Order: sequence, then structure tokens, then C-alpha cells
Amino acid sequence: MEFHTIEPSYLSKDGCRLVWKGIDEDDTDVVILNKKELEDLVEILKSNGTGEVELEDQSSMIRINSDVTEFILKNHRLLEAKTTLIQEQVLEFVKVPHEPQYVYVGTKEFYPSVWIRDDKDLPKNNTNSQRKSSKQSLIQAILSSEPQKFQQDLSPTDLFRILSTRRSTRKFDKAKVEDWKIDKILSAADVAPTAGNFQGFQVFLIKNNSAKEALVEAANKQPYVNAPVVMVFCTDPSRVKLKFPTEILEKFSLQDATIAASFALLAASGLGLSTIWIGMFDEEKVKKILGTELKPSSILCIGYPDKKKSPKSRRKLKELIRVIE
Repeated sequence: MEFHTIEPSYLSKDGCRLVWKGIDEDDTDVVILNKKELEDLVEILKSNGTGEVELEDQSSMIRINSDVTEFILKNHRLLEAKTTLIQEQVLEFVKVPHEPQYVYVGTKEFYPSVWIRDDKDLPKNNTNSQRKSSKQSLIQAILSSEPQKFQQDLSPTDLFRILSTRRSTRKFDKAKVEDWKIDKILSAADVAPTAGNFQGFQVFLIKNNSAKEALVEAANKQPYVNAPVVMVFCTDPSRVKLKFPTEILEKFSLQDATIAASFALLAASGLGLSTIWIGMFDEEKVKKILGTELKPSSILCIGYPDKKKSPKSRRKLKELIRVIE
């Protein structure tokens, strides 16, 4: 997918449409900017500077770097364009007036606030109670019997937004995951905290298609194991140079591998990808496929989701947390 052109907005003479095109004629992506968004973009490009433009849905943004401009869009893969190309076309575009064109545009999606609810609704006349609860801390609201609304003004790349919107997927798009994203995911695993900083784990990046198919068989024939990107995390207690019994070192190593896989999973989510964590597999078969004696702890499958899904509901936080005073 490459940046193709800039066009007039369909609904306003003040905005624009940025168009990307793929190999197929129908393979296109479009980012629509309103007047303010375009003006903010122009201001940065005119100054030959770098910066960010927040888009209308408050969870998407344009990040202008010196070499590449990134369009980080909610529920969509990352779009990129050379900054020099964007700069040339955008600045040329705003020199002349443009007439709006007609097209149907659906409603934009906004990121919801986070609600903490109780089984019982507040009485309609309980205004004072609502005012009081607005001053509560998060933990107080969780443990109280009163519902509390928390507004979270989070950027698109904020860790808490990534955590709250992450969703496992079992069906991946066939699109190739960019190498630089894989590098970032592996880098995230590399910086994960480990026992004594000895990094008692090993990551196997599976590129071989035959090996992926074999992993499907080893993982109880789960077809989504054959994903665009497959990483197998293995324990390596021999790296943990601490004076503890063998079983403790193995425990440390298992924790190291699990935390590293978690870091990789969150990094993938932050890059607009989806993942599925595989814990059911035949360890001996996996070891044979990898050609190692290291014990596999998890398989992480990564790719662009075939369909973006909203997060599943979870149990109430006050059911999760037990406070010992």
C-alpha cells in the first residue's frame, strides 16, 4: 500500500482526502481530514518540522517525522508516506481553492469512556451521591457500591488504551506484516524484565511455512497457528546465573519467557496488529520442529486481523481485587 494522491473533500471545500493504493485496482485506503486537521498538518509541513496532528475521533493521529509520516488510525492498520511526498502534495493542494464533491459518509467512531458499574443502578434522585463519588479514587469506586464514571483522555499510543482495546483474534488477514514492526515486537521482548536480568528465555521466529504447518499439528490442530508471524517462546534456565535450586531457576525462566511474550503481545497491539496466545501444544513435537531441547512456554501468533473486534467484557474489578489492610 503506497500513498497515491490528495483529493478535494467530498463534503467540504476546506478539507481533503488522502488516498493510498495497493496492487489491485480496488485496494485503496482513504484518510479524510477536516479543515482544522488539514490546517494543523499544513502548519507543520510548512515549517519543515516534526509533530503530531490529532484527528477528530480523538484516538487517531498523524505523526510527522523527518523521513516518514505515519497515519495511526483507530481500528485500522498503519498507513505511511514519505514526508517529502506528503509535504509536496499537501502544500501544492492548499494553494488553490477546491469545490466539495458528493459521497455518503458514515458516522465516525469515538472511543468510549470507561465505566465501573455495580449490579444495582443508582436511584434517579441520588444526585449528591453521584457528586460525592466523582471525588473518589479509583480503588474507592471499585470497592464501593456506587457506580463511577472515569473519563480517560488517552492518546492513540497510550499504553492504557492499548490494554483496554486489545483483543485476541483467531482469523488473520493475509497481508504481510512489515519487517520494522517485527523488529519492534522482538525489541519489546528483549527489554522485558527478567530474573537477575539474565534473560532466561529464547525466542524462535518461524518464517518457514512447513514449520508453521507442523506447529498447527503440534498445537492441537489449531489453524490460526499458521499466522503471518509466529514466535515460539522457550525457557532457558541455563542463562539464569543465580545460586538457587534447579526448580527455582526453571520457575524464573518460565516467568521470564511469559513476561517477554506479554511484552511482545502488547507491542504488536500498539502497532495495530492482533495476536493469539497459544498454550495448548505437544511440547516434544514443538521441540522437534524447532530443533532444540529448550522447553516451549507459549506460541504467539501475530498479524493484521481479518476483522477488528471490540474488547470482550470482563468481570467487575471489585470482584477481582481483594484489599488486605
